[in-house]
Amino acid sequence: MGPVTPVLERLGALADEIRSRLLLLLDRHELAVGELCAVLQLPQSTVSRHLKVLGDGGWVVARADGPSRRYTMAPDLEPEARRLWQVVRAQLADGAAAAQDGERLRSVLAERRSRSQEFFTASAAQWDAVRGELFGQRADLLALPGLLDEEWTVGDLGCGTGQVTAALAPFVRRVVAVDQSRAMLAAARSRLRDHDNVELRSGDLEQLPIEDRELDAAVLLLVLHYVVDPARALAEARRALKPGGRLLVMDMTPHARDEYRQTMGHVWQGFAPDQITAWTRDAGFERVRYRSLPPDAQAKGPGLFAATMRRPPATRTRG
Repeated sequence: MGPVTPVLERLGALADEIRSRLLLLLDRHELAVGELCAVLQLPQSTVSRHLKVLGDGGWVVARADGPSRRYTMAPDLEPEARRLWQVVRAQLADGAAAAQDGERLRSVLAERRSRSQEFFTASAAQWDAVRGELFGQRADLLALPGLLDEEWTVGDLGCGTGQVTAALAPFVRRVVAVDQSRAMLAAARSRLRDHDNVELRSGDLEQLPIEDRELDAAVLLLVLHYVVDPARALAEARRALKPGGRLLVMDMTPHARDEYRQTMGHVWQGFAPDQITAWTRDAGFERVRYRSLPPDAQAKGPGLFAATMRRPPATRTRG
């Protein structure tokens, strides 16, 4: 007798009713052994034994999830195995055993949801503190640069020590970081030494060392109040942006803390909405939005705003 063909080996794995019922469950859901035991009403030893057969045959895969493992149908079944499973599944799907398994599965999934709901019901008042303790107070912002296009070149204008540049660099093609302070650039160079897609450039915001239309997007974060001529800096940012490129400005709202001029060298004591709107529109931006930001309970400084705007897209001409 010749060797058993792969398709017959596959068929042998599916010939057992329990393994077929397991696959029917794992075809659409990722489940732990305990959950499978509850659905099939079988002991763990039996379920684990059949999962091993299915795993050895390439039907299921598992991943670690803490101390347990979760199983699902292998996503890369070859076409012959996929067709074979479709035939078997069609025979099983309308059976009484599959219907009962489906009902118990819904209960298992509902229990999953109820455990989460019970936690949040009991912890809603403390959830912000719990999440902050686990992941940090601003963890929700760490992944937001992932919304940027990975092919973009982004300008960090007034980069300081490179904190924002370091947050942007993993998500975009290139970051051009500009600052006029040699000390700040030295600190940024040390921080950014592992990012090979960052270019540090020395220069003023009123005369950026950036080519026309070099940037897809740019940020001016807590730097405009140091600039002698903010209107000029905004016009320079527009020049450096491609048509359709976006600029984000974050800075202080108007305040009366005149001591900042002496202690930190501030030139401007914050910016009002009409001031920012007038400057940005004179610079040639459109779709200008100014939003006050929620205060941080730990912060001791003035309130902040975020202003977003866009360089108009290139005018299309008819052919």
